[in-house]
Amino acid sequence: MRPHVLAHLAISIDGATTGFEADQARFYAMATLWQEDVTLVGADTLLAQESAVRVAPRPGPRAAGPLLAVVDSRHRVHNLDALRDLGYWSDVLALYSELTPARAPDSTIQECVTGYDHVDLAEVLDLLGRRGAKLVRVDSGGALVGALLEQGLVDELSLLIHPVVVGDAPRWHDTFTGHLDLALANVETFKPGITWLRYCVAG
Repeated sequence: MRPHVLAHLAISIDGATTGFEADQARFYAMATLWQEDVTLVGADTLLAQESAVRVAPRPGPRAAGPLLAVVDSRHRVHNLDALRDLGYWSDVLALYSELTPARAPDSTIQECVTGYDHVDLAEVLDLLGRRGAKLVRVDSGGALVGALLEQGLVDELSLLIHPVVVGDAPRWHDTFTGHLDLALANVETFKPGITWLRYCVAG
């Protein structure tokens, strides 16, 4: 059975994912509420954090942690070993397509190759379900979330809305142009003016 897919995002009032200082401590504290089996992340998100990962402590994999699954069709992320050792995740699964450039033959990172020129996200979720995953939390920017929305693969949205208007910046739903009916599940407001909206995708 395909796992439940939750997209948890920190955004501005106008839906931007960058260009403002997000409350990262609150964002990740809230993320622990779901105790996901898999953290699904896109390459762009990890590339933006490369410098921080480079100097972060590396206590090693956390046996009880979730699996980190990285969507990287173009093989742009080259620090997966370091990510595995940060102490948040139990292991790393690299998600590639058939046209992904060749990887190092001595890599110790487990791989899943699916799709021709892009990772087949539906097939990935089916695979994760067969491996026993019940909940997948998407921790990524608009490109991955938009692709999941386009394919009808998102079951729940968690939006931590910050009191700022950014203007010209990437939006959390990227180029998604479809229609999505939502059912409000929860609303909370935190100081200083941050609002948490949680929606279930209808149907």
